[in-house]
Amino acid sequence: MAWRQYVSGRDWPVAEPRRPWARRYHFEEGPAALVVDVLEYGLYVWPCAVVLAQYLWAHRRSLPGKRVLEIGAGVSLPGVVAARCGAQVILSDSEELSQCLQSCRNSCLLNCLPGVPVLGLTWGRVSPQLLSLAPIDIILGSDVFFDPKDFEDILTTIYFLLEKNPHAQFWTTYQVRSADWSIEALLYKWNLKCIHVPLHSFGADKEHLASSSMPGRHTIEMMIISLAQSEGTSLYSALDFSTR
Repeated sequence: MAWRQYVSGRDWPVAEPRRPWARRYHFEEGPAALVVDVLEYGLYVWPCAVVLAQYLWAHRRSLPGKRVLEIGAGVSLPGVVAARCGAQVILSDSEELSQCLQSCRNSCLLNCLPGVPVLGLTWGRVSPQLLSLAPIDIILGSDVFFDPKDFEDILTTIYFLLEKNPHAQFWTTYQVRSADWSIEALLYKWNLKCIHVPLHSFGADKEHLASSSMPGRHTIEMMIISLAQSEGTSLYSALDFSTR
């Protein structure tokens, strides 16, 4: 029996039955459902990715035609969900992590999305790929705020993208690992603001989200980051990207 996904009463063919090293995620709401496979051989789908994918699924009706960039994509669960829901998606990970970039491509092929571009974009670094990006509406990032040494590189990259796309938003989930880690000062420095989105508001407060086991107790937060309205730091006078 062929695997199929069902969205708004329409059925679409999906990839062949999952391989032993893949994991299947089911997103459901009423009669609509979405099945996504992602490879997990040598990489891991963190709980933050499942929560962010659930947020995309909950807002799937607003996604068709939206231009979406996922940063630090890895196995690309959120980006693949966005693409299966009709968004125009670009996946990216560090240009130095060839395994992660290949994982992005593999997840696309597994879900019949061979045309999704995969770019090497390193946080905090100016590159031709970053400068030539087409306009975007939504930036995705799941658990990118993992190591405090990367926080400013991430936010300078986000600021660069939001300044080029003032109406865009950064949708991100993160796992609370330390009460001492905060991006509040960096948000202020880079003229960014954020709103926190309660998990229960989009059905993500479940132990077995998307029919997947999320082992252990995780404190996951969801927030939307955008440009602040007031004038702030000028990108070209203050942004000090590394070109190493």
